[in-house]
Order: sequence, then C-alpha cells, then structure tokens
Amino acid sequence: MSNLESRSLLDEFRGFDKGGFFDLGHPLLNRIAESFLKAAGIGAVQAVSREAYFTAVEGSGLDLSNMSEFSGTKKHNFSNIKGETNRKSIEAMVKNIGKESLQWGMAAGVYSGLTYGLKEARGAHDWKNSAMAGAITGAALALTSEDSSHEQIVQCAITGAAVSTAANLLTGIF
Repeated sequence: MSNLESRSLLDEFRGFDKGGFFDLGHPLLNRIAESFLKAAGIGAVQAVSREAYFTAVEGSGLDLSNMSEFSGTKKHNFSNIKGETNRKSIEAMVKNIGKESLQWGMAAGVYSGLTYGLKEARGAHDWKNSAMAGAITGAALALTSEDSSHEQIVQCAITGAAVSTAANLLTGIF
C-alpha cells in the first residue's frame, strides 16, 4: 500500500500548515491568498453570528436602545434587511455577509502581503514593518467604509499601526 492511500483526513489537514492550501508560484502570492481566505471565512462567521443575534433580539421584542449607551455600541438597524418577502431579506443578509467577508479578507491579505514584502525588502522582521503594514492596512480598511472621512482614515491608520506594533512587541512575551 502506498503512502497516499494510508493518509487520513487529519493528515491532510496537518499538511496545510506545511504546504498551504495552494501554490500560486510565489510565496508572497500564496501568503496573501491564504490569509485572505482564512480571514474571509472568519468574517463570514462573525457576520452571520451578529445577524443571528440581532434577528433573535428583534424577534424577542427586547428593547436594547438604552443598553447601547452603556456598551458603546450602536443600535442595529434592520432597514436594509427588512424586505417585503423573506427572499429580499435573505438576499440583503447574504450581501452584507459577503461585504464583511471581503473586508476581513482584504485586510488580512494586505497586512500579510505587506509584512512579508517588507521583511524581504528590509531583511528583518521588526516593529517597524509591523507599524507600516498596520498603518496601511488600517487606512485601506477605513476606505472600504461607506462614509469614510479624512479623520477616520487617519484614525484607522494610527490604530492599525499601534495594534500591529503592540502585537509584534508582545509576540515573545506570551
């Protein structure tokens, strides 16, 4: 019996860590694509869980308008999901989930590609690479929002740089 016939499904999944999902011919492309797909999946799960939560809250008749003051979150607006039929509601939900998946995937792909590219260009992986990649990714993510302003783009760039730098500096500690 050959080695391929004796491999289990678990062995196949373990192989993804070593070889990746696919080979696009260059490590940079492979890294961007894999990061995009993984983060897009996470974004989809997050969007579905959020929509399910708000649908359940709305269906239960609970009034969360006063709780948003304490939690710092905005009240969810279902105006774009409510339709005359269930089909329109589902289409709007799928559109929102797709948009959020693309945003998550884009952010991960941009960040991963930039950190890899900067590491290759500078010959080092340090906090400077993380800060630059985080700032550019934050600005790019801010540009995907519907009403992005100059202040929001700058704020997201600074936040992205700070979070990325902190994660890089804390990598060896935990």
